[in-house]
Amino acid sequence: MPPIEDHPQRYALANELHARPFPIIKAPGRAAYLAIKRADNAVARDRNTDREHLLALLDRYGAPHPQPDATHYSGSIGRHFLKWESHTEFVTYTILGEGVSDTPFDAKTFGMFPEDWLDNAPGTRMTSALIRIEELEDEQTVIQKTEEWFVPESLAISRVLNDELIVSSDFRIDEGGHIRFGVFARKGAGPRRIGRVVQRLTEIETYKAMSMLGLTRARALSPKMGAMEQQLGTLLHDMGQGDRPADEVLQSLLTVSADVENMIAQSAFRFSGTAAYSRIVNQRIEVLREERFNGLQTFAEFMMRRFDPAMRTVASTEARLKALSDRAMRAGDLLRTKVDVDRSAQNQELLSSMNKRADEQLRLQRTVEGLSVVAISYYAVNLVVYAFGPAAESVGLSKTLLAAGATPIVLLIVWWLIKQIHKRIS
Repeated sequence: MPPIEDHPQRYALANELHARPFPIIKAPGRAAYLAIKRADNAVARDRNTDREHLLALLDRYGAPHPQPDATHYSGSIGRHFLKWESHTEFVTYTILGEGVSDTPFDAKTFGMFPEDWLDNAPGTRMTSALIRIEELEDEQTVIQKTEEWFVPESLAISRVLNDELIVSSDFRIDEGGHIRFGVFARKGAGPRRIGRVVQRLTEIETYKAMSMLGLTRARALSPKMGAMEQQLGTLLHDMGQGDRPADEVLQSLLTVSADVENMIAQSAFRFSGTAAYSRIVNQRIEVLREERFNGLQTFAEFMMRRFDPAMRTVASTEARLKALSDRAMRAGDLLRTKVDVDRSAQNQELLSSMNKRADEQLRLQRTVEGLSVVAISYYAVNLVVYAFGPAAESVGLSKTLLAAGATPIVLLIVWWLIKQIHKRIS
């Protein structure tokens, strides 16, 4: 095949599909997970600080550095394995180790993150988790251990991936500030499959936590929206009753509309992010292919009872905010129409007044024109008398008679000339 030029991004785009491999972990094993996010404006953060924080951890263990523009990293740090990923709003660290401690969910694995390194994190902890992976002995043992590890009323447990593993959690934060996950793997479950399940669990927890940020924003907006709805209702009442000038009501309505649009602009990214993250949570649970264990609630049922109502609250707040914006816009259109109608009526009155004044001016003009004919004729008759007076006296005709005879003729001529001038102007 003859050579052909590749698109500049062809290999980068193809490699992106394989850029984030699942971790490989055997049972028994353990994992510590950490997600870091800046409290404000995380999307526009300086990502170099994330990289510098990663390098500071790698340098402590003499581990190699990733590529300068890398958004993910996997490698050994001492006796453990580290997986790092950079996302739109946060970065995640996962440390994997072999074996389990005698004390369930011992925080020693999380101790692989040095305290001073955590203090210098370029952000805050969005979530963290401890994951304990054990070999599945018998299901009764699973029941006993999960009852000891988790709060019964919040426990979610299910068989996943064709009953090769059992996963469990109560999604509560323990004394150390971590979410706990228990994973029980049958002997036939390979390390890659276990790694995929661990990855799914950390993703469920992270995107669940990120989704809940939208609920915080929705609760903060609710009182403001209630006040604006009441204010908008008052303005609409005033508009219907006509107690206030329309221009004044319109100005108040524009202020409300501006406040609503500002709220939409400030919350649009958070609400859209919440919708996207919640879809990821449900998708990650779906790919686990859950089956009920011992009649207890599954992860999907836990999310349906605890997580989905929060997401519906966010969605309803977003819809309520949009409806408030549309309502203010329609009210503004109606009020502007009312103002335009009032102005049209005022303009009509003004035009009628102008027409009346024009008629009066026309009548006055005609009156003046009549006087003008008389005045012009007066001077024209005098000119005729002066011009033809001597000739008239020579034939015995006095100037008085000459003036009397010339006056009608001059009046008719002047009147005819003025009419001709009007015709030409018209």
